Amino acid sequence: MKKIGMLASVAVILAGLAFAAPKPQTFIGDISDSMCGATHMMEGSARDCTLKCVEGGSAFILVDAKGKIYKLSDQTKPRAFAGEKVRVTGTLNGDMIDVTSIAAAK
Repeated sequence: MKKIGMLASVAVILAGLAFAAPKPQTFIGDISDSMCGATHMMEGSARDCTLKCVEGGSAFILVDAKGKIYKLSDQTKPRAFAGEKVRVTGTLNGDMIDVTSIAAAK
């Protein structure tokens, strides 16, 4: 009887954890860099500025339409979309998006 009670308790706890797990969300914004944020400081395109700043040590970020800045866990995928409007799918942890995918926004 104790085993059945223990198994039932474990099942209830695991079910609760499954519902509490963060769910992936979609964020839309522009790929920028942590130095410039929403406003690029170099002349030329947003892409050129972003890539130059990242080469200088900045990190890729996502800036949404309201100017909110999100750090991105993946620093490889954003390179292809530097300076462009994108749709990022991932899990939000504080101000960091654990990136699952990045695609051009339509």
